[in-house]
Amino acid sequence: MSQSARTPLIEMQGIQRIFKTEDVDTYALSDIDLTIEEGDYFAISGPSGCGKSTLLAIMGLLDSPSGGVYKLSGTDVSHLSAYQRAILRNQEIGFIFQSFNLIGDLSVFENVELPLTYRKMSASERKERVEAALERVGMSHRARHYPSQLSGGQQQRAAVARAVAGKPAILLADEPTGNLDSKSGESVMELLAELHREGSTICMVTHDPRYAEHAMKSIQLFDGQIVRGETRLEEVAS
Repeated sequence: MSQSARTPLIEMQGIQRIFKTEDVDTYALSDIDLTIEEGDYFAISGPSGCGKSTLLAIMGLLDSPSGGVYKLSGTDVSHLSAYQRAILRNQEIGFIFQSFNLIGDLSVFENVELPLTYRKMSASERKERVEAALERVGMSHRARHYPSQLSGGQQQRAAVARAVAGKPAILLADEPTGNLDSKSGESVMELLAELHREGSTICMVTHDPRYAEHAMKSIQLFDGQIVRGETRLEEVAS
């Protein structure tokens, strides 16, 4: 897909997030402008406490900005109700969390299927989606296992399967290697790169500059502001 033909999925202009404590206003994010287009692999990096996860939470409709304009797939989400935001989140966004967020009493198959149960989708279609997602991440053989029976890397792969099963417009990954050893972390990064090559749009938060280098576009945050942006032209052209 040519760069000129790609569609903006996330558009942010002047985004602010202010936390009020008594008489003090703390700016977690200040004047954030960014665009993520269809097919991008986008990284947000910076030190702990710089606002990375806050920005990702706003992107994922888990939090609301205090100011600015945010459009997701062309829809201005500022005036949507909580119910409308939940519907849009379920349809458009796949989440990959640092702590996996798998439910211990559910099997891998059931964990991956769970978000699909909130859609008007037949059991046969859910089954087909789950099986395809598990195959995609190399976890079909673990479908009937429980999270406690998996390694950290396997749990994260199951979490990735859950994220992609709904065929979201974009995957949001918050420190996806944060709870993994280096070998498992590299394996998950290779999986994300493979998903991107297959056409997934990905936005990843990471404090590790080595992992940010996997992305084709990146920004660096410091004290809630963008201090650097970078595009890897060789990746865009490939």
